[in-house]
Parts: sequence; structure tokens; C-alpha cells
Amino acid sequence: MEYVQERITTLHHLRETTPAAPTDRAAVVVPMTEREYAGLAAEGVLSELEAVAPKRVVVPLRAPAEKVGPFRDWLAGFDLPLEVLWCNGPTLADLLADNGLNGSAGKGRDVWLALGQVLDADYVVCHDADTKTYNRSYVPRLLFPLEHGHQFSKGYYARVENGQLYGRLFRLFYTPLVRALADETPGAEILRYLDAFRYALAGEFAATGDLIATMRVQRSWGLEVGTLGEAFAHAGVDGSAQVDLGAYEHDHRAVGGPTGLSEMSAAVGEALFRVVDEHGVDIDYGTLPDRYRTAAESLRRQYAVDAAYNDLAYERNDEREQIDSYADALREPGADSRLPAWNNAPISPEAIADAAAADLAAATEGSTTE
Repeated sequence: MEYVQERITTLHHLRETTPAAPTDRAAVVVPMTEREYAGLAAEGVLSELEAVAPKRVVVPLRAPAEKVGPFRDWLAGFDLPLEVLWCNGPTLADLLADNGLNGSAGKGRDVWLALGQVLDADYVVCHDADTKTYNRSYVPRLLFPLEHGHQFSKGYYARVENGQLYGRLFRLFYTPLVRALADETPGAEILRYLDAFRYALAGEFAATGDLIATMRVQRSWGLEVGTLGEAFAHAGVDGSAQVDLGAYEHDHRAVGGPTGLSEMSAAVGEALFRVVDEHGVDIDYGTLPDRYRTAAESLRRQYAVDAAYNDLAYERNDEREQIDSYADALREPGADSRLPAWNNAPISPEAIADAAAADLAAATEGSTTE
């Protein structure tokens, strides 16, 4: 147990208590895809949320039309003020295209659509639905700093499951990459900020409604890093906090494949490079892969000792291969496809809501809750 403060306010889980927080003034955004339908993890998340009693719950859903009715019916079984926002219906797609916003789909795009619906909330909490160890204390823990002078808070936790260390994309890619960039540009405040988060790729965060309205959003797997960049720009070091959420388990991804960690690392890296570039960090992309490998290998050795100390399994060769895979994925960011801040968007949240509602009605016609 420790109580060390980072560059940002760090709240530790020192006692088995749940802090008092204004859950009745908060909207909770829980993005889902078809794989969450009736799943045990999602079931547990929603059941725990029932005890939290938030003001609103918005589920941005990305699923085929034939799955939307059953999904909506399943969600209706929970005692929550829950709204489904179907994110890939045809009317909504046409509306976004007409405003130059359709582009590629992904978790970030879904979250952006949902955030537009909760701008009137005092506070907004966003978290994933695949958490096997989700606890009703997560929402009040994330909200607590916002009632105490902060505008942004993020969850952190140790990824230790099945007798081994996880969190590979954070441990072996994000952290050594940030440190390699910091070695090249010592003293850069943005890099000190990004390095202060103990689990920067966590999907759990909370923010004031005012901050949410100012945030540009990455469309896909760069969502978490992009969110940190926007928090730095608008809340700063003094307005940011991180909160210990304790034990945490969720689904894992393979390294390779179209939705694997290697592809995710490319998106995370591009988002990171764009964030630091906007804050004055010049990147030498020619030397970066070697500098990244050096930083990653140093951390890999440290994790190997930590795993041994805790009698955890540790596959050295696998971790080395992942580092090589991540290094190969490093590239300069392409065209900026971020979605605009809602306070500067060419479309209104009401128009989004109307289009999504029309799509949902068409897709669920004749379902059991009609």
C-alpha cells in the first residue's frame, strides 16, 4: 500500500469505503457492440449500475440491424434510466455524411455520438462494458474528484490475472514510447502529464459536462490517448486526477490479427504523436523505433523481476516479440480524422438523437417492447 502523489492528483484505495459523490447528477456512457449482448460481463456491469442510480445511462450501440431489437429488449430489462443510441443506422450515417462527419467507425465515434447527448449533465462518466470485476463503487470514485475542484478524472488499476501480468499495450508500448519521447525532449510538460497516469489506456474516465463539450474525439483505438490530450489542453495538470479502482479484469486481445494489439498500437501511437506535436514536441521518427526499443527493453527487464518477486508467470520471449511488433507499427500520423468538439460541431446533438431514434424505431419494429 502506498500514497505517493504523481504529477496529477492521485487518489488511492487505502480503505474499503466508497466516497460520497453526486451520482444523481451524472450521466453514464457505456459503449457496446454486438459481442456484449447478454454477456456475463455486461450483465454484471449493468446490474451494478442499478445500485448506483445515475441520472441517465446512454448506451451507444454498434451492431447489425437484425441484432438491434433483441439488444434493446435485453437492455430494457435493467432498472436503469437507459437510452440506446444506435450508432450505425442508415439515417444517422446519411446525416453525418451530409455534414462531413461520417468517416470510419469505431469505439471513439460511438462515444462521441453519446457524449453529444449528455452535454446538459453536470458530470459524465464513461466506461467499458466488458469488465468482469466491475464494482458499483467505480462511478462514485471517478466522480469524487470532480466535486473537489477537478474537471477530469481517470481510473487506474493493476492488470494481474490468471497468475500473470497483462496490460501489455500500456506496459510495453505506451509507457516506453512516452519515455523515449521525453528523453528526446526533456521537460516537455505534455510528456510529464502523459507519463503521470498509472494506466493511461484505461477506458474509465469522468469529466464535467463543460469539459466534455470542448473535447475533440478520436474515432477508434486512439480514444483514450486523445482524451488525455484534450484534458491536458482544457483542464491542465491542476484540473486532472486519477483514481485507484482496485482489482480489474476484462477481455484480452491477441497481439496479431485485424483487431489485435499490433493494430491497436498503430492507432494509439498516431494519437499520441498528434497530441504531443500539438504541444510543441518535435519527433525524430527516423531514430524513434530504436529509442523506443531501448526504453521498452529496460521496462521489460523490470517487469520480469517484478513478476518473479510476485511468483507470476512471465514469458520473456513473448514480451520481446511484442516489443518488436510494436516498434514495426510506429509511423507518423496520417490525416487528422478527429471528430470536433461538440461546442464547435457543424451538427446538433438533437439532430443526432432524431436520426438515431428513427433508425432504432425502424430496426426494432415488431420487437417485444414495441
